[in-house]
Amino acid sequence: MQHALLGLAENPALPTELVDRLIMAADADLADVLACRPDLNRAQVVALARFEGAAVRLAGDGRLTADDVDPVARPRVTLALLEVRSGRPEWARLLATDPLMDHREKLAACPGLPRDVTQTLASDSDVRVVAELALWAPPDVVAHLARHPHAQVRRALAANEAAPPTVLAALLTGKGLPPPRSCLVCDREPIPFVHDPNCQRSDCTLPPGAACDGSHESTAHEIQQMALRNPATPAGAVVDFVGHPSTLLRCELAARTDLPPRVYARLADDPVPGVRATLADNPAINEGLIRTLAADRGHDVQRRLAHHPGLPLDILSYLAEATRIGSTLLPRIASAAPAEVERLAVSPNPAMRMLLAQRRDLPTEIRDTLARDPNTKVVKSIAPHPGLSEAQLRVMVARHGVQVIAKVAVNPDATSALLENLTQHRPPVQKVFREIARHRNATSAALLACLTDRQARPWAARHRALRPSTIVELLDDEDWQVVESAAANPSLPHAAMSGLVP
Repeated sequence: MQHALLGLAENPALPTELVDRLIMAADADLADVLACRPDLNRAQVVALARFEGAAVRLAGDGRLTADDVDPVARPRVTLALLEVRSGRPEWARLLATDPLMDHREKLAACPGLPRDVTQTLASDSDVRVVAELALWAPPDVVAHLARHPHAQVRRALAANEAAPPTVLAALLTGKGLPPPRSCLVCDREPIPFVHDPNCQRSDCTLPPGAACDGSHESTAHEIQQMALRNPATPAGAVVDFVGHPSTLLRCELAARTDLPPRVYARLADDPVPGVRATLADNPAINEGLIRTLAADRGHDVQRRLAHHPGLPLDILSYLAEATRIGSTLLPRIASAAPAEVERLAVSPNPAMRMLLAQRRDLPTEIRDTLARDPNTKVVKSIAPHPGLSEAQLRVMVARHGVQVIAKVAVNPDATSALLENLTQHRPPVQKVFREIARHRNATSAALLACLTDRQARPWAARHRALRPSTIVELLDDEDWQVVESAAANPSLPHAAMSGLVP
């Protein structure tokens, strides 16, 4: 019964009077689902707010106001309002000294806090609160936190994109800052200590490989990693890391888009394939490096290079043969000019025609040309393109059979008659049932066939074209997902809805 009620709670056709009855009978789980309904009236919102989880959701969605909340009795709801800037300054001052660390930590992530509140949080006795503040702190608070004695605070600050470039450079290099005096490792363990990656202690929360010999080395490394990842860190401060012994740091460097060409050139010669692969899809590298990396057989280099937005088409043609790209719309294909699209459509390389067919905005003539392509992979790629006629889709199935049938079923313009035929195809293709069960043009007859597939059943049970009597029968299904879907179906008869509500 609970699964049916959860499905009913999200049913868009549920009448207001039944929503009222559900709210009166709700537990916390049911209230969470009801709180997501977009059609709740003011009285229903207030009634659901008696459940904390629902109240937090409603506050975050802007459907509860400051007048609805007692900050002393409902601190979590108060925090939800502060997160969306709907709270009151005095609430932040109250929570800044809350005895529960979790509340202070959540407060530290809220935007627009009064300055006196940020100062209080910056002096908090728990480093987790200060670290959370450092992650989101405005520039005027950052300089003070950069000198914090705990390395975890500096790690969070290094990821803060609002931090001034000079502060980020200092965190990256350590120049101009006193060394940190503690980290999460030496807070908990006698040093020197290296955390066993296979640690079996149930109470241990240290990450694998965490280490401290007095220099807080693992956290210091993470500070550098966060600063290198931060786009606000000045390029002049990061270039010297091109020869750093840490592969992780060189990978972070390779992803940056603001480096001099000489640095990218050195990274292209990096001995670790992962660094070169990260560099390969960096939009800032020039054509010369693209051509160099195209010949790189290192793991994942060529596949990632294929996703480069500035890839010359001749290089893409080579990569389409040299590596497995998959069925995806590549940035270079998506941005191809009309003249390039015309050339790609008649490319002798079927892989290029297949990649072009991933576009869903092709001119009619080119779309139809690709629909007639003799290559099955090209046809499979173009089959979901909108605008194809029923006759064209049927020809695809007749010529290429089970290899394209699931993609034909995805096409938004596939007719009801075609979808019914696809469910009767022999041999059957199970993925077809899952696609048809989600298709807007599916008929009740097609959906009945979809109910024979275990994975398609929940989708079919939710489809509004399913026969009402069948939906009612599915309320007693042994699969709870099917029960929830049937109860959420807008075509469920009103009498059945009413019968489910306590």
